[in-house]
Amino acid sequence: MLRFRIAFLSVLFVLPTGLFAAESSPRQTKAASEAPVEKTDAPKPDDKDIVWHDVVIYGGTSAAITAAIQAKKMGKSVIVISPDKHLGGLTSGGLGWTDSGKKEVVGGLSLMFYERVFEHYQKPEAWKQQKREEYGNRAQGTPAADGRAMWVFEPHVAETIYDQLVKEYEIEVLRDTWLDRGPGGVRNSCCRILWIKTLDGRKFAGQMFIDATYEGDLMAAAGVTFTTGREPNSKYDETINGVQAPAHKHQFTHDISPYVVPGDPSSGVLPRVQAPSPDVPGENGSGDKRIQAYNFRMCLTNVPENRVPFPKPEGYDAKQYELLLRSLQAGSRHVFGKFDPLPNHKTDTNNHGPFSTDNIGYNYDYPTGSYERRREIIAEHELYQKGYFWFLCNDPRVPEDVRKRMNEWGLAKDEFLDNGHWPHQIYVREARRLVGQFVVTENHLRYLQPTPRPVGMGSYNMDSHNVQRYVDKDGFVRNEGDIQKNPGGPYPIDYGAIVPAEGECDNLFVTCAVSASHIAYGSIRMEPVFMILGQSAATAACMAIDDHVSVQQVSYDKLRKRLLADGQVLEWDGPRKKTAEGISPKSLKGIVVDDNDARFTGEWGSSRAVGPYIGFGYRHDYNAEHGSKSVTFTAKLPEPGTYEVRLYYPPSDNRASNAIVIVDNGSKKQPVPTTLRQTDPGKPYRTLGRYEFKDTAAVSISNKGTDGYIVVDAVQLLPVK
Repeated sequence: MLRFRIAFLSVLFVLPTGLFAAESSPRQTKAASEAPVEKTDAPKPDDKDIVWHDVVIYGGTSAAITAAIQAKKMGKSVIVISPDKHLGGLTSGGLGWTDSGKKEVVGGLSLMFYERVFEHYQKPEAWKQQKREEYGNRAQGTPAADGRAMWVFEPHVAETIYDQLVKEYEIEVLRDTWLDRGPGGVRNSCCRILWIKTLDGRKFAGQMFIDATYEGDLMAAAGVTFTTGREPNSKYDETINGVQAPAHKHQFTHDISPYVVPGDPSSGVLPRVQAPSPDVPGENGSGDKRIQAYNFRMCLTNVPENRVPFPKPEGYDAKQYELLLRSLQAGSRHVFGKFDPLPNHKTDTNNHGPFSTDNIGYNYDYPTGSYERRREIIAEHELYQKGYFWFLCNDPRVPEDVRKRMNEWGLAKDEFLDNGHWPHQIYVREARRLVGQFVVTENHLRYLQPTPRPVGMGSYNMDSHNVQRYVDKDGFVRNEGDIQKNPGGPYPIDYGAIVPAEGECDNLFVTCAVSASHIAYGSIRMEPVFMILGQSAATAACMAIDDHVSVQQVSYDKLRKRLLADGQVLEWDGPRKKTAEGISPKSLKGIVVDDNDARFTGEWGSSRAVGPYIGFGYRHDYNAEHGSKSVTFTAKLPEPGTYEVRLYYPPSDNRASNAIVIVDNGSKKQPVPTTLRQTDPGKPYRTLGRYEFKDTAAVSISNKGTDGYIVVDAVQLLPVK
């Protein structure tokens, strides 16, 4: 070690000068820039200027803590430099209803954390506002507790466990300590980080560095290649990346006018709607730099003695919630859709429906923004979300049943004590993403392409929240970007996704802002997976130190052996759900209107479980709320004449046998009794007949009085000669 330190201090330090504008304090306003790295010689610092550790971790997230524990277990000195005061990131910041997918592929230190949660809730004193047997065993898709681990928890419980782990493993942690992202913040030489500097002027050197931030700040300051936004489908031969308009879920279920004066475009658009433009929302499948929406995962309670009323935020403006009001007045009651129950009569309250806690379109600057710009964005999100709940509780125009029910809830008095009971971590669903040695895509998640060096597994849906809100061609407001597609089951994540490309940086790992396409990242970005990758990154970092190799040259065979010995799960032998194949609408003859281009009323689900289907999937009515849901497919015809009309849908025994399809040629509406329980043999559609049309054809179907699921996929019109 002494020889290494002497060698370290004798090298010629190289300064990256063009990464970001300097920031001397997290509360100073300075512009950020992402210019290419320009290296110049700089004098070497004195030894007393540098604090030395084998492994330097930047970030206070769940991944940072598991990485630090693993480094200590492997005998290395480690320091966690956290810009946050509270450890655990979103796990301790309100996301207590764990998004995990298959619990069986969560292993190692990640599983150990959830085992600690289980141990906590075995104690009678953990149940202060509720009896344990009253809570039951509720969780997301699987039981909350499985006899070993528990997957739902209160925020303060998670933070307490992280603090205990740090103390137990004697990990040095610096809190509220921010990386200097300016020209002198990261010192590089020969593709290696030599040391990093924080805004208070301290310098930290190490043999290996781990970026465990959601934002990827260290990797960016080190000059490593990254991306933001959504790639086009064509980039990696994917099917559900890029623009996805309109969104299948969390969509307006009624035709809501986006204009200040309903139906009058000259009055201007309401707040939180993009002004109409030729490039909005964009062509489906095309890429852009927009970011899926952020929000705060809120811990609410309906226990009066532990409840703090929702505060009225300074700067509150009721006009910001006009779209929400119109949706409620039209009959929507979506606002209680994600009050997921935590122990002690608390919730993990998340976004749900067309207008909710997601602040759509207000985070585009966040990934590469300066600290000051990010604080502005976070403050605007807090104002928006606090105003949202104040509006629902207090505006007299809100339907009385909604106001009354919402006033039963409030902030949990015993959570986030130093932040007015408000979460201290905004949900950064996606920021920068490394473009590393290996880019994980939709095809790897679906096992269409190989993953040769697994270091952990994911299994959650490919999940993107909405990205933009716009005015559609019919003059109504719509959301765009929501995608929730099951990859089919657990999948491996390659080692190359957590290390930079060869020649970019030899001693850096990235555990949260990993190398993946937008849509693949939507599945990877779950807290259990971040902890898994934190442990794997630290394991590889220690091996790179011991073997005197770069992170790109770590022996995978050796790494794999150690990961398995430490309880990591790298393979899945269980069943995988095979998703059906889609048929491109462009491959069909005539005029095809896909479900993406149809108009829906009421809430419909999307699926691709049964095939073949047209496009990216099909819709179903949940076989619920009969009489409140309908869909209309409208086509502009190139010329008048007779057309054969076909309705596409995947058949099943649970479909409605008594659906009524209405064929409208502009002068007459023809009802067509139709069963959806089967199609013609060998055909994924049912022929509705031949009809005379002029310039427009409309085909609609509702779920009024139906005896099973209404499932729709596309309508095809074939000219008859």
